[in-house]
Amino acid sequence: MSTDRYTSPLSERYASREMQYIFSQDMKFRTWRRLWIALAETEMELGLAITQEQIDELKSHAEDINYDVARAREKEVRHDVMSHVYAYGVQCPKAKGIIHLGATSCYVGDNTDIIVMAEALGLVRKKLVNVIARLSDFAQRQKAQPTLAFTHFQPAQPTTVGKRATLWLQEFLMDLNDLDYVLDSLKLLGSKGTTGTQASFLELFEGDQDKVDRIDPMIAEKMGFSGCYPVSGQTYSRKVDTRVLNILSGIAASAHKMSNDIRLLQHLKEVEEPFEKNQIGSSAMAYKRNPMRSERIASLARYVMVDALNPAITSATQWFERTLDDSANKRLSIPEGFLAVDGILDLCLNVVDGLVVYPKVIEKHMRSELPFMATENIMMDAVKAGGDRQELHERIRTLSMEAGRRVKEEGADNQLMSLIAQDEMFGLDADALENSLEPSRYIGCCVHQVERFLSDVVTPLLEENKDILGVKAEITV
Repeated sequence: MSTDRYTSPLSERYASREMQYIFSQDMKFRTWRRLWIALAETEMELGLAITQEQIDELKSHAEDINYDVARAREKEVRHDVMSHVYAYGVQCPKAKGIIHLGATSCYVGDNTDIIVMAEALGLVRKKLVNVIARLSDFAQRQKAQPTLAFTHFQPAQPTTVGKRATLWLQEFLMDLNDLDYVLDSLKLLGSKGTTGTQASFLELFEGDQDKVDRIDPMIAEKMGFSGCYPVSGQTYSRKVDTRVLNILSGIAASAHKMSNDIRLLQHLKEVEEPFEKNQIGSSAMAYKRNPMRSERIASLARYVMVDALNPAITSATQWFERTLDDSANKRLSIPEGFLAVDGILDLCLNVVDGLVVYPKVIEKHMRSELPFMATENIMMDAVKAGGDRQELHERIRTLSMEAGRRVKEEGADNQLMSLIAQDEMFGLDADALENSLEPSRYIGCCVHQVERFLSDVVTPLLEENKDILGVKAEITV
């Protein structure tokens, strides 16, 4: 680790080695060489004077990149692609004359960008599916645990801990659907030439349109893609980057929402993220157990949501067939968006894996609010016993206001049930009122909703993706 210059926290603290490799120099330049091989093979197969010996020479040096030669050359010519063409040619003297034949820099640059983003989306997908699996397990375990629900962060009709988890889960499922759509629709640029007209290839193949039409599909197949974008300028449309970063932004938003809920629940001491034996919560307050991982999720998520503006603005401001004001921005916004989301998903895996639920605290909070929520049932029971609904409603309103006043002004426990028991209008004894405070009476269809959602929606998805389950997240700090 370098200590005398800036290093990105995304690589030093948050992102996995797997994601970092996808955006590494090795991945980039080895992909360049694979693309040059695919182009040369395609041109040979379509009849250009390229030999198998030249192809074999290119393949023999596909992995061992001579970075020293490329760097020295780039200092002279100030062009990264031509520097690597030169370096590859040094290693492949028989093939150096046909490397990059007919192509422009975007042939390797843009196709590699698509390949790298597809690879990175695959890793994001794997981790996202595992987050969904962990949340599914948590929802199943907690499906019947009653807890106060909140609207406006004010106590509302109870839900269950598991039902609340399905709300987080459903948003991640939406993200997965969006990701799959974009990933399945990604295509290569292909080899379109300097302004997208393929003029250089029409010249190389002496006007044979059929051969020119076959170039892109053949390259796509060799690189493992279904096809290439049918039209382009010099680059693939920067709208593609916008679509990809919007996926990352959506995942970040879902994770942010979940992490906010967990932070609020930890304040209430109802649910707590994992806290390690030797972890320090505060440098001053030794007793504190801060939700630092959920806070980090929120922090990184905000970065990703804002970062998604970069490719949108870049896409909107491209001039005609090509400008270069996208390049520096892309080098930052695309990799760092992926590195941040990778860190977010690792944190989500870690937090959901170790979530601790405290039923006694939840019950205590429920007890303080349930008397108010039980009043409708109590009123209905009194009506069945012969009471007047309108009179009972007014009486309950008056008693509720008095109980609420005592709670707020005197710090007393909620005494509404005692006040009702003492009121002859209701004719209910303390035991009957206590029975009305059973939390499970107020959770509606929560258990059924959780079970049906998991069985109908989540379980089939996890079964389809069982080969990528079991990812363990490693949190650096």
